[in-house]
Amino acid sequence: MYYFYILASKNHGALYTGVTNNLVRRTYEHKEHFLPGFTSKYNIHKLVYYEVFGDINRAIEREKQVKKWNRAWKEHLISRMNPNWNDLYDNLIGA
Repeated sequence: MYYFYILASKNHGALYTGVTNNLVRRTYEHKEHFLPGFTSKYNIHKLVYYEVFGDINRAIEREKQVKKWNRAWKEHLISRMNPNWNDLYDNLIGA
């Protein structure tokens, strides 16, 4: 499985989009600041949205599509699945 995901620094905060084959591991890496760069600098580690794909190319295509969207469209996408912008990471790990 492959995942397109969106992280936020806080509700309606800075956003980051990515693609991975292991959403739990990748989100954990962001949370623990193992990855230097944008997400570490701006403390972006709250998993607020994701989609699952069986094909890596479709996941990459979706990320490229959403990256081009304006801020309001991205917020609407997140709010449809996750209206309170909860951190979905806990659900993934069964906490």
